[in-house]
Amino acid sequence: MQRMNAATARRIALAAQGFGKRRPANPNRRAVLDVVARTRLLQLDSVSAVVRAHYAPVFSRIGPYDRALLEQAAWSDSPRARRGLVEYWAHEAALIPVADWPLLRWRMAEYRHGRWSGMRKVVERNPTLGKDILDVVTEVGASSAGEIERHLELDKPRPKGTWWNLSDTKMVCEQLFAAGELSIARRAGFTRQYDLTERVVPADVLDREIGEDDAVRELLRRSSRALGIGTETDLRDYYRLNRRQSAPAIADLVDAGELLPVEVTGWDAPAYLHPEASTPRRITGAALLCPFDPLIFFRPRTQRIFDFHYRIEIYTPEPKRVHGYYVFPFLLDGVLVGRVDLRAERGSGRLLAPGAFAEPGYATAETAHALRGALREMADWLELDEVVVGERGDLAPLL
Repeated sequence: MQRMNAATARRIALAAQGFGKRRPANPNRRAVLDVVARTRLLQLDSVSAVVRAHYAPVFSRIGPYDRALLEQAAWSDSPRARRGLVEYWAHEAALIPVADWPLLRWRMAEYRHGRWSGMRKVVERNPTLGKDILDVVTEVGASSAGEIERHLELDKPRPKGTWWNLSDTKMVCEQLFAAGELSIARRAGFTRQYDLTERVVPADVLDREIGEDDAVRELLRRSSRALGIGTETDLRDYYRLNRRQSAPAIADLVDAGELLPVEVTGWDAPAYLHPEASTPRRITGAALLCPFDPLIFFRPRTQRIFDFHYRIEIYTPEPKRVHGYYVFPFLLDGVLVGRVDLRAERGSGRLLAPGAFAEPGYATAETAHALRGALREMADWLELDEVVVGERGDLAPLL
C-alpha cells in the first residue's frame, strides 16, 4: 500500500478541485464548464445572503466571471449553445453535466413515489394530480408550480405543519422531478420552471439505460477524480450513495486498478487515490469558499484534510453563533487560514464582513492583506462599491 503524508494528500485534493491553476484572463463559457468538468456538480441552495451557492465555486476557482454564462449553460438551450448542465439530486439538489443524467436513473426509480414520506402522502391523497400536472406542462410548456396550479384552477388549502408551506401542486411537481418525469427547463429568479424531461434532456442522453451497479461504479469514478484522494465515506458522500452501494463498487475499482489504496499519515481511515490525480509541489492563490463548495461541503473531510472544524450556523440562534450567519472559509496557498462572515447588502452597495477570524497561527498582516484583496475582488464581482468590516474576530482589526 502506498503511503503519503497529510500535506501531500491535501495538495492532491486541492488540485483535483481546480485550485492552484492559472486563472483565465477573460473567463468564457468554456472556462465555466471546465470548472464543472472537474467538480462534476455544483450544489444549489436557496440562501442568497451573499450570492447563490452554485455561482460561488466557479468564482473561487477562476475569479470574476459573468454569472449569465453559468445561467445560460444550465437554463437555456439553442442550436448555437446547447444546454450543458441539468438539475437533479446529486449531492443534494445540484447542477450536473447533462451527460451524467442517466447515471442517476436508479435514484429516480427509488424516488418514483417521492423523496420522503410526506411527499408520498400528498401523492396518495391526490392520485390524479400527477397526470393533471403532466397534461398542463405538455400543453403550455415550462411552468412554475404556481402557474400550473392556476391552469388547474386549484384553490386548496396548503398542508399544515410544513415550514416551507408548499401546496400539493408544488409537492407533486417535486415528486415528478425526483422521479425524472419533469426536469427544470429554466428558472425565473430562483423559481423552478418545470418541463417534460424529454424537452430538457437531449434524446441521445435520455435513451441511455445504465443499470444501478454500473452507474454507481461510474459515479464513484467521477467522485474519485473530483476529489483526487478520499476515504470510502468521502467517495460515497459526493453523490450521496450508501455504503451498501459503495463498498462492493470500490472493491471492484480497486481490483481493476482504477482506485489505488493509500495510507495517509494522520487520517482516521484508509484512503483511495485516483491513478491520474496530479501531485503539485505547492498550491498558491487565495479563495473565499462558500459553505456549499464541493471542496468543503462534507464536513468530516474538511476536518480530516485541513484540520478545520466548520459548521454552518444559519439555523443556530444568533446568540449561540460562534462565527456568524453565512461564513466563508478562506483558502490561502493551500491552507484554510481563516473564515469571514459575509453579507451582500445590495441596496446600499456594500459587502459586509461583520466578523473575520483566523485559524491558530494565522492572525497575521499577511493573512489580512490576502483576505482584504479577496474581499475587494468579491465585491467588484458582485458589483458592490464598498467593503465594510465589523469588529468581531481577531482578523477584523488587522483588516
